[in-house]
Order: sequence, then structure tokens, then C-alpha cells
Amino acid sequence: MGKTAVIRYETKPEAADENQRVVEQVFAELAETQPEGLRYATFRLDDGVTFVHIVSTEGDADPLPQLAAFQAFQKGLGERLAGKPSRGAAHVVGSYKFLSE
Repeated sequence: MGKTAVIRYETKPEAADENQRVVEQVFAELAETQPEGLRYATFRLDDGVTFVHIVSTEGDADPLPQLAAFQAFQKGLGERLAGKPSRGAAHVVGSYKFLSE
């Protein structure tokens, strides 16, 4: 059985575009490597500074921390944030073409 988490945070206004850039690099590496058992989406909200990540993994393995682009994203995250991120487990109640192909 897999795990799903929702991570939400706000960046400093001057760091929001940079945050989006490094997130896009994570998705570029995912497109290249295509790790099995991972579903991942990131949203930038209309306020321009709030980001929401939804990650779903099958089993206990999480391939994200192994990606060089994700490591780069994590390394500078603290400097880009305006506050502490919130992370919580989530349980899918329903999904229409969101978490499945």
C-alpha cells in the first residue's frame, strides 16, 4: 500500500520564481528517469508565493530524495521560505485522472 502526502509552504516574494524554477528542474529529471511507483504534482497558487506539492508513492520507497534536482531543491529551500512548511499524510477519497494514468 502506498503513501500520499500534501506539503504546503509560502516562499518569500522575491524567491517564488526561483522556487518554481528549481521545482521545474525536479520534474525535468523525473521525465528523464521515470521512477516507478511515484506520482507527484506541484501547484503554485494564485497568490504567487504559495506552493502545494502532492506526492504519492507505492510501497515504502520514495525515489524523490535520490534525484540530484530534488537534492538541489531541498538544499536552498530554507532560504526561499517565508515560514515553516506544513506536511501531512493524506488519504485519497476520490480522484479523476489525477493520481492515475
